[in-house]
Amino acid sequence: MYRDLREVYWWNDMKRDITDFMAKCPNCQQVKVEHQKPVGMTQEIDIPTWKWEVINMDFITGLPRTRRQHDSIWVIFDKVTKSSHFLAVKITDSAEDYAKLYIIEIKGLGTQVNLSTTFHPQTDGQAKRTIQTLDDMLRACVIDFKGSWDDHLPLIDFAYNNSYHSSIHMAPYEALYVGRCRSPVGWFEVGETTLIGPDSVIDAMEKVQLIRDRFKIA
Repeated sequence: MYRDLREVYWWNDMKRDITDFMAKCPNCQQVKVEHQKPVGMTQEIDIPTWKWEVINMDFITGLPRTRRQHDSIWVIFDKVTKSSHFLAVKITDSAEDYAKLYIIEIKGLGTQVNLSTTFHPQTDGQAKRTIQTLDDMLRACVIDFKGSWDDHLPLIDFAYNNSYHSSIHMAPYEALYVGRCRSPVGWFEVGETTLIGPDSVIDAMEKVQLIRDRFKIA
């Protein structure tokens, strides 16, 4: 929150005030979960060469059922830009149904799939951390909106993708679209910065390379 707000606002002791506000927020305290890194040897990760070349997918299940009968969220996550899509769904298919769909559709496209289990997050640690972040945001939303959380899911999607991400040192939207999307917080900004043609391609390539270099250092 601090990294995003300081781009448009400033006051004395700003960081301390934001930290104190978060510490006293009732909803934040109810959903706060301590996330620890898995114990074990450091594993080298494969770094994709371009956006959406490698994606992670998972489901968050067991949520309060909404008026539209949604009880789960399908999370789709890009490993390079950290951009994600959160889709409200309802779990109706069995594991056998998903296996048949995988064989017919996914394998037919030549897609390589690596499966991970709940108790072995090392195989997909980045996606698991994104899901943990979404889970915290969603549970805070559920406290206020309960049976209508799926109405507000697009706002959570936008807030996540347009916020600073520490692992890439920019917002996922900035990595994906070269610049952040305009939000109500920054709506007063005058003028637009537009990159078209070769300039946009060059800027996109530079951002991806910068992110890949940071992954190597990390």
